[in-house]
Amino acid sequence: MDILFLPGFRREPKSGDEMEYTIAICDDSDADRQVLDAMARRWAESSGHGVRIDGFPSAESFLFAYAEKKDYDILLLDIEMGAMDGVTMAKRLRRENDTVQIVFITGYSDYIAEGYDVAALHYLMKPVREEKLRSVLDRAAERLSKNEKILTLESGGETVRVPVYQIRYAEVFANYVTVHALRDYTVKMPLARLMEQLDERFYRVGRSALVNLTQVSRVTRTEIRLLDGTALPLPRGAYDGINRAIINMR
Repeated sequence: MDILFLPGFRREPKSGDEMEYTIAICDDSDADRQVLDAMARRWAESSGHGVRIDGFPSAESFLFAYAEKKDYDILLLDIEMGAMDGVTMAKRLRRENDTVQIVFITGYSDYIAEGYDVAALHYLMKPVREEKLRSVLDRAAERLSKNEKILTLESGGETVRVPVYQIRYAEVFANYVTVHALRDYTVKMPLARLMEQLDERFYRVGRSALVNLTQVSRVTRTEIRLLDGTALPLPRGAYDGINRAIINMR
């Protein structure tokens, strides 16, 4: 039987080191911005995180500020605004930023399907409940902490820095390893040494490949299928092991 996996699974948030997060709240209601600001500050204080929070009354005002300073980690984004709605703004933002955690705030459920296009972390319905916002901010912080890890490689005569979350898989050819991320990087190193620099998202498949478990969409007895359609051969006897590893990632 083939096993099908859906993207986006992850473990429950863990308590970790104190981090500094920059949060943007974009909502055309002054009252709603103030409520969200107060909730987010209480979350940061209780979680031991530092936080900077900026408020914006429109999509246009956020984009104007973002053009000068692109350091936002989390975006609490109202959908129903003026000339530019939140979904349109999020799509524009995603063209150049795939790490900011987008949380839509809405009074209606009609827009939920559109969030898939921008990889929204969550939807919060108005009026926002504080315990729900805290849970979502915990998830955003966990995802950001994973995205911060950088792999430094010597490839093609230059030093490159690759965010670990972008790595889909790696494979061995003779004494070289090719890391497949947004680009492909070939380096001279043992696969075991690369594995030491990665984290629990990565699973060794036989002797010649590593795969990012969060990128797996389907596992059969003979292959691993990734979200981008890549098919990797699955060695004999490896089926049960990779399935257990994926289940443990949830």
